Parts: sequence; C-alpha cells; structure tokens
Amino acid sequence: MKTLTILALASASFLFAQEAKKKAGGPGILAPAMTPVGDTTYKKAMGTMGSKGETWSQTTVAAGIDGKPRDGRAVTVTGEIVEFSCYLQLGKHGEKHRACGQKCANTGQPIGLLTADGTLYMLMEEEHDPRRDGQTSDFRKAAADHMAHVMEVSGTLAAHGGFRAIYVAGYVKK
Repeated sequence: MKTLTILALASASFLFAQEAKKKAGGPGILAPAMTPVGDTTYKKAMGTMGSKGETWSQTTVAAGIDGKPRDGRAVTVTGEIVEFSCYLQLGKHGEKHRACGQKCANTGQPIGLLTADGTLYMLMEEEHDPRRDGQTSDFRKAAADHMAHVMEVSGTLAAHGGFRAIYVAGYVKK
C-alpha cells in the first residue's frame, strides 16, 4: 500500500511539473515571445502544403532496400513552418524569426513543422529521385515563403530512432 501511495504521489508530482513547464514555456513548448504570423492559436492554418495520396511515391518505393521503404502513414498536421536548426539550437520561431528562417531555408538548412504542443517534425520532399536530383526546389521555396506561417501539411509520416519526419509530395518541377 505504501508503495502504491508513493507511486501515485510521484506520478501526480510529475504531471504537475509537466503542466508547470508548459505554462512557463519550458522545453518543448512554444516560446511565448515568438509568435507565428497570423493566428497565434495554431488552430487556423493560413494555407496548405503537400498533396494527399499514396503513402510513398513510385521513386521512393523503387529506391527502398528490396523495393521496400520504411513504414510510413499518410497524415495531415497543422503547425508553424520553422527553420529546424535555429529552433533546436535557440528556440527561435515565429514572426520575429521569419527573415532569418527564410535565409537559412534558402541556403539549405532543414525545414520543420512545429505543432501547438511543441512537437517538431522535419519536413522533407517525398519523391526520392527528384529530391536527390534537385528537381524539388519548389518545396524549399514554398516552405521559405511560408516561414512562420501556421500551415496544414499533408504527407507521409515516418519515424525512426526518435526522429519524426513528414515527407511532403507535390513539389516536383514540371
């Protein structure tokens, strides 16, 4: 009985501490001084990115080991477009970081999607061969144009070893 009481108190303390961190803008939570352009509630997207459809494109399937890419599932996630590096390193996002994030994205730094609960996804072009051959630069341009905007992003979610990425289709140059 004593062990159960201790476990219950420890669990309650942990949950209380997590909630306090959220309110204080602790790790994994949006920095209150750095808000996105437009709707700061993350509930109303300014637009959409990506096309809904097959989980993996033909070029991705063909490039997989034995024609089998890692497991993925189609998702649509709403969040703020951020420059991954500055967010991880410095916590920067939002309108105040828009110009810097655009410069970083345009020079090849990774792009991310930051959700209201602090989850960070790396955004990648889905189509394997066009991505590899530099034929998906429309994605990088679109992401830079929407830096600090809350967007609805559709693509294939893949996760491995604690990393999460959404592979976004529909940006191959025509």
